Amino acid sequence: MKTPPFSQTCRRLAWILALALGLSSAVVALSGASPWDAYRHMLMGSSGSWAKLAQVLHVWVPLTLCSLGLLYMFHIDLWNIGVEGQVVLGAVGATAVVRWGLGAPAELVLPGALVSAAVCGGLWALAAGLLKTRAGVHEIFAGLGLNFVATGPLLWLIFGPWKQPGMASMSGTETFPQAYWFPSPAGWAVSPYALAATVLLLGLTAWILRTTRIGLALKAIGRNAHAAYLLGLSPSRWMLLAMLLAGGLAGLAGAYQALAVYHRLIPNISSQYGYLALLVVMLAGEHRAMIPVIAFFFAALNVGSIQLPMMLRMDSSLAGVIQGSLVLAALAVQGMAWKRSTSS
Repeated sequence: MKTPPFSQTCRRLAWILALALGLSSAVVALSGASPWDAYRHMLMGSSGSWAKLAQVLHVWVPLTLCSLGLLYMFHIDLWNIGVEGQVVLGAVGATAVVRWGLGAPAELVLPGALVSAAVCGGLWALAAGLLKTRAGVHEIFAGLGLNFVATGPLLWLIFGPWKQPGMASMSGTETFPQAYWFPSPAGWAVSPYALAATVLLLGLTAWILRTTRIGLALKAIGRNAHAAYLLGLSPSRWMLLAMLLAGGLAGLAGAYQALAVYHRLIPNISSQYGYLALLVVMLAGEHRAMIPVIAFFFAALNVGSIQLPMMLRMDSSLAGVIQGSLVLAALAVQGMAWKRSTSS
């Protein structure tokens, strides 16, 4: 599929924003609040100070990592609904290394935790890939099923072997010693090292998908798997590789949640970033470079919506309404564009 011209993309984006804001404003107005006040408080709640902006970046890191993993899947025309479970297994893998490495130097434990998280997330995604390539299970159903399965060992560890001394609590495991927290300078709410690593992975992913044999093979299979097979490419092998890469990046997001955000393992360690990343990549469409921008916007919505209950006595779920409205508007605009192109 050919990428639409930039001017056409801007027009579509304007229509998407107009439709999404119209629907969201109607919901706010029906609740008895002023849409202008709601949007103003959300904006100030996400960008009114460096501390608030840092909280947005705090959310942006794992959301972007999950979205990058989905890029490999969308490139080969597959869905990865199992991102949530891969984030969970990544967090479990990172926590295991920290617990087993207590007393060892942090310079050894933290890299080991990141590697463990990537491996665990990648293997969990690989399980969904094997269900598809070996058993014929659609990746959507395989991913959803494994999401539910992943919560089993997570809760068992939190309420069993890894429970807090003398008690089992929904607050999670015992807090990690501060030496094993993801490094961050004093006064920083978000780790600059995590930001730098995420930006590096953004560039690396773009380079892999655009210029390497991996990206070309994934794209060829995504366009026409049968033709790619005749050219000597094995669709099943490349599908498994895409799953492995996607799960590894989701696992790193889980490690970030455990090591840099909560500093322990909690039941809701994924924070639903896996599902939110699906919306990010769907909105980006053919313009993959927009992923970090859209992820930042969604992160700002999540952080800014916290102001609504305090300032307007509104539920913070307005952020979810706006996100859903954006996706619905994008689908509507794309559907109309497709209808015009087929009728002309």
